[in-house]
Amino acid sequence: MELKLVLQIVGTLLGLLYLWLEYKANIWLWIVGAIMPMVHGVLYLSSGIYADAAMQLYYVVAGIYGLCVWLRGTKRTEKVVNIQYTPTKWIIQLVVVYAVLHVAMYYLLSEFTDSRVPFFDSMSTALSIVAMWMLSRKLVEQWLVWLVVDMISVGLYLYKGIPITAMLYTLYCALAIAGYMRWRRQVLIKS
Repeated sequence: MELKLVLQIVGTLLGLLYLWLEYKANIWLWIVGAIMPMVHGVLYLSSGIYADAAMQLYYVVAGIYGLCVWLRGTKRTEKVVNIQYTPTKWIIQLVVVYAVLHVAMYYLLSEFTDSRVPFFDSMSTALSIVAMWMLSRKLVEQWLVWLVVDMISVGLYLYKGIPITAMLYTLYCALAIAGYMRWRRQVLIKS
């Protein structure tokens, strides 16, 4: 079996498990989230999606960070803790961080790689960095950012010839909407 196909299948299975755990706001998502990027990193590197490949290193570090943040804020008896809406004062800061990351990565990809998709590769990667930080803080709107990342990724992965991973991200789109609705209900229940 071809390496790309094996990586897509393993990455898809891990991705489904990760998303299920995220939907449930289960702390184990961070463990799976530290393993899954290693598989996807090799896949993306071999497919010429360089920013997404580099992004996988960030996901490993972010997984460790998210686990630490959730462990600090979790009480053993609670299933869902501290899910909240994004404070208004953070929105402009998050947009600025996204814009700076997008421009910087676009420049690096355009000038120093043979990437044929630098704009969308850097866009999805910059948004992913912001979304992962939002997830670590259990912000409801992280699901909406992931929805945009997932929609961009479907097109990017189809274009780059990794259709199984594109199908996974198509499913991610639907689950991002479901996750948003579930987390929003959790906030309303606590209010």
